[in-house]
Amino acid sequence: MKISAVISFLESLAHPSLQESYDNTGLITGEPGWECTGIICTLDATEEVIKEAISNGCNLVVAHHPILFSGLKKINGKNYVEKAIITAIKKDVAIYAIHTNLDNVSTGVNGRIASMLGLKNNFILAEKENTLKKLFTFVPVKSADLVRQAIFEAGGGHIGNYSECSFNAEGTGTFKAGDDTKPYVGQAGVQHAEKEVKIEVIFPAYLQTRILTSLKKAHPYEEVAYDIISLANTHSETGAGIVGELEQPTDEQEFLSRIKKIFNVPVVRHTAFLNKPVKRVAVCGGAGSFLISKALAAGADIYITADIKYHEFFDANGQMLVADIGHFESEQFTINLLQEVLEEKFPTFAVLKTGVKTNPVHYF
Repeated sequence: MKISAVISFLESLAHPSLQESYDNTGLITGEPGWECTGIICTLDATEEVIKEAISNGCNLVVAHHPILFSGLKKINGKNYVEKAIITAIKKDVAIYAIHTNLDNVSTGVNGRIASMLGLKNNFILAEKENTLKKLFTFVPVKSADLVRQAIFEAGGGHIGNYSECSFNAEGTGTFKAGDDTKPYVGQAGVQHAEKEVKIEVIFPAYLQTRILTSLKKAHPYEEVAYDIISLANTHSETGAGIVGELEQPTDEQEFLSRIKKIFNVPVVRHTAFLNKPVKRVAVCGGAGSFLISKALAAGADIYITADIKYHEFFDANGQMLVADIGHFESEQFTINLLQEVLEEKFPTFAVLKTGVKTNPVHYF
């Protein structure tokens, strides 16, 4: 199996186009055409993890955090980033990062946190904008079902929990085929009127190539007429953070104790207790202070995240409990998530979890 097969699968789960502008997801070292000898999943692709991969005969490290966020002007091993890159290149180890794009899908980092907490009725906390497009195409009546189904199978027509969504209107299309054409209906050089169905379907922007390929393959015309427009609508399955509900309302202190146990956290930094039960829970793995206002607006009783600064705790305005459980701690189960999905896709292939604890923060 080539590394490109692993990359293709990972990008089907969380497409790189869903990353934030500051991010650096994708293949950082190595070549997609290499034969893959094994995979190690990790949160951070440090030099120690690279060496662990080598000792286990693995030449692909799948990491959540990119080891490179910006360009390097020199590579001489003076810091942990350069050391990891040098070791990976010398030993032909590929590093692939799947970062904020995995944060921005409902089945990614935050979906796993919500699952660990047993949350139900989940929805995205801050839906991502500019991720949807709409396709309009025109099909002869008798071919409409075939073309519509091809678009659906390529990933079009999903709205929330509904699939195969489309709008269809019948009308008359006209065209005159040129001399060198072989029209599906009508004759070359003669204007033809055909009863057609106008099909409208919404789709994630990153699926455009696949949608158009399926459309053209299924469509009977030589020249397929279609329009694609970008939508201002947000996508209910794409965005930052997740909000869900506990099965039963829980005492604040009892819930914080549960968090400490689940995430193996020695200490939780939090705002003052509000002396009310916790029912609705908002979560965001990693640095999530930018979502405090969104969690408030969503009616969350508690917001669980990491890397909250002193003044940012005030942003809860005494209306919501904010709990900082640590960056590594909040995202640690991403390693399990990556291993599980890769093992399911490639069941006969070696997919390992790192044994290196890359958390740079220690507690005394």
